[in-house]
Amino acid sequence: MAVRAAAHAAEGATAGAVLARRGLPVALGCGTKVVSGFHAFGDEITVLPLMARLAEAGWITALPVVVGKGRPLEFRAWAPGEALVPGRWDIPQPPEGVRVVEPDVVLVPLLAFDRQGYRLGYGGGFYDRTLAALRAQKAITAIGVAFAGQEVQAVPRESFDARLDYVMTERECFRCG
Repeated sequence: MAVRAAAHAAEGATAGAVLARRGLPVALGCGTKVVSGFHAFGDEITVLPLMARLAEAGWITALPVVVGKGRPLEFRAWAPGEALVPGRWDIPQPPEGVRVVEPDVVLVPLLAFDRQGYRLGYGGGFYDRTLAALRAQKAITAIGVAFAGQEVQAVPRESFDARLDYVMTERECFRCG
């Protein structure tokens, strides 16, 4: 967390714009049209400029919602500029009653990542459960988003840890594995 805080202090003001200029490593096409981002919590890297660019390019954009302990996340359609309400941990989220969507691309926040595509989250397992549930239904792309300084040699992993397909940082985007 200290490494991420230092990276945010050094790169946070420009990192979101860098991600937006670069765009996603996957294209909008047949069967790929819904992307879920996240509202940065604390010193996480922001994906909101990227979400705005994707919405302008024709993507359906969404944000995650925690619906219960031990359950996968729910994704509610949301476009930049639309109203948000405080959710769990006061993280802004679309309000109740907004259309629920199933993302084709999931932008995943994290504390640390490795080149094999494993991530260290906050310990709640929300994204691991969510990625497993989505992958059981269809092909999706999971993209970890972090500051480059959050990379570690190897993330400790368990059998239930969901692997990322790509990682995007302010310095690079790479395919995992």
